Amino acid sequence: PAPIAYIMFLIWFLRAPLRLHENLDQLGFFMNSLTPKFYVALTGTSSVISGIILIFEWWYFHKHGNSLIEQLALTYVAPFIGGIDLPEKPAQSECKVWRNPMNLIRGCEYFKFMQVTGNSPLTHYDMNLTAQDQQMFFCPDVAGAGDKGDELMALAWRTVDTEKSIELALQAVNGNSNCASAYILLAEECASTVPEADKYFRQALKIADNNIRKFVSVPSHDVKANSLHRRDINICVYARRRVAMCLRKMGKLKECIKITRELIKEFPLMSVLHIHENLIEALLAQKAYNDVQALLTRYDDLTLPKSAVICYSAALLKIRPVCEKFFADVTVKKGLTTHQFDAVEALQRAVEFNPHVPQYLLEEKPIILPPEHLLKRGDSEAVAYSFYHAAHWKEVPGSIKFLECFWKDTFKLIPFPLEKGKLFHPYTSVLKRLTENFYHFSTMSQCTPRKNCPSSSSSQLDCASLPYLLLSSHISTPSLWAS
Repeated sequence: PAPIAYIMFLIWFLRAPLRLHENLDQLGFFMNSLTPKFYVALTGTSSVISGIILIFEWWYFHKHGNSLIEQLALTYVAPFIGGIDLPEKPAQSECKVWRNPMNLIRGCEYFKFMQVTGNSPLTHYDMNLTAQDQQMFFCPDVAGAGDKGDELMALAWRTVDTEKSIELALQAVNGNSNCASAYILLAEECASTVPEADKYFRQALKIADNNIRKFVSVPSHDVKANSLHRRDINICVYARRRVAMCLRKMGKLKECIKITRELIKEFPLMSVLHIHENLIEALLAQKAYNDVQALLTRYDDLTLPKSAVICYSAALLKIRPVCEKFFADVTVKKGLTTHQFDAVEALQRAVEFNPHVPQYLLEEKPIILPPEHLLKRGDSEAVAYSFYHAAHWKEVPGSIKFLECFWKDTFKLIPFPLEKGKLFHPYTSVLKRLTENFYHFSTMSQCTPRKNCPSSSSSQLDCASLPYLLLSSHISTPSLWAS
């Protein structure tokens, strides 16, 4: 290559002025004169310095939740080597329909709302997706693998009429008391209270655990037996997760966190179910912010799919240390501190991923019951996130005010979200079309962000003008939005 040839020619041309031969001879003489004591001292010194760096890195990570060396490398070294290339993913991968990891229980929550208001909180599209998930999870994937109880449950999962499906589940239980999937359906559809649903889920979990132990003690290579074993594992994971969620609803946070941690540890391949989001919500309810930060360090990765829970929880943890002593007028005069700057940058990242969430956290839109499925980056995900996490934001003094001051005006730094994004792909037409399938009536004025930035609300003048005054001062524009 031309640069290497140019460097070699430059060295050859300057060999005489630089006296390269003499300097190389002196270097060789110096290296030969070194004694073993020098190498021992060098090794000991480097070990001490490495230990000091390790201790400091450990302390910095526990205090701030990230690596100082990694931050310095990304800030000062990455620009010289061409930055970091994000993995290319199709735009539709971020606008995918997912099972809501925090979905409510139909019998004791969704149906009670329907009895009181007369309106169904779930659409046929949403319930149809749930029926497909249940057939895939709780029915053997090999024909003829199950018994008569499994045949009745396969029919029950496909039945639209709730009373008919409950009747089929009761028939399956009467015919076979060890039909775990029947107890799952009774917990979801028939239970009228959370403790009653918890009782059904624990019964299904007990049966599934016994079946798994029998299969492990006497392994079988039969195709039908393997199919039933996979079904039992699915029931075990689902029932344990639902038991943890019931404990969370009953206020037993420690037991909920313990079960969820064990579930993630025993079934790491089930990360597609987003069980870690249940753990994040429970830890936030317990105010275990250090544990939340450790969990986000593991799951907030470039290669893993993002969610509103991941992005906004990371932003909340960045905002928490600075929001209590945050005053708009003081910040306008003195500028943003380093920690405030990081908090604003984290908030901008979360807003770009899902701009619908702040309006629910600020109570500019009413929060309705979340659907059983959600669309990533859509209004349904914002409803599902705010339904549980709005209380966690209110528990942090000043976080709502910080959010109100910065989210709208910083969103103007990406003025065309339908055409171009910074960290994420722009919105697609698929998002609006699928979002409308999750609501009978929409509480939102728009399904996707407009081409221009969101309109300003009746907030205080100092809050509305704060970001512009800061960006026009000596504080540089965050690298997140720099063009």
